[in-house]
Amino acid sequence: APARRVAALDLGIKANMLDLLSRSGCEVTVLPASTPASEILAGGYDGVLLSNGPGDPAPLSGVIATVSELIGRVPVFGICLGHQILSLALGGTTYKLPFGHRGGNHPVRRAEDGRVEITCQNHGFAVTPGSLDKTGARVTHVNLNDQTIEGIALDGVCFSVQYHPESGPGPRDARYLFDRFTELMARFQAVPAPLPEPARSA
Repeated sequence: APARRVAALDLGIKANMLDLLSRSGCEVTVLPASTPASEILAGGYDGVLLSNGPGDPAPLSGVIATVSELIGRVPVFGICLGHQILSLALGGTTYKLPFGHRGGNHPVRRAEDGRVEITCQNHGFAVTPGSLDKTGARVTHVNLNDQTIEGIALDGVCFSVQYHPESGPGPRDARYLFDRFTELMARFQAVPAPLPEPARSA
């Protein structure tokens, strides 16, 4: 199969994230976080990765607006800060954790089958519980220590996780998410998903 062409929006991207995308059969182009949606869409990419990065997502209004334009038009996969930005673009909110999640031993439950993954994390903000209830997105992963949201999905359109699936050395439970991204791109290309209501009215 030909390589899937992925645009990675650089919010502080790590080299091993690019490695894993390559190993999943993707040809990656790293773009500045300030790249407008029109330019990304004109590039004809099969998917967009929202990378990790530092700090509070809320002030990144330009990136959030870009992502809200991309939702429903190209598959999107967000990691860490990218997860928070995707949630904000869908109409959710974020908040500062009283104690940030740091280190490589955070247990996270997957909603689809109850499986617990041990994850590597490094973030001080999280998606507000309930803030995505009217967006069509669902919570896919929850932290077992403090019940914070660790993953979301708008089926057939986009998904994201709060932790670092690319992390290594460390837990490798979550590498399957990169394959899930390539599967989403394959499905999306065949049957474009309808644009979600919140993004259309944004």
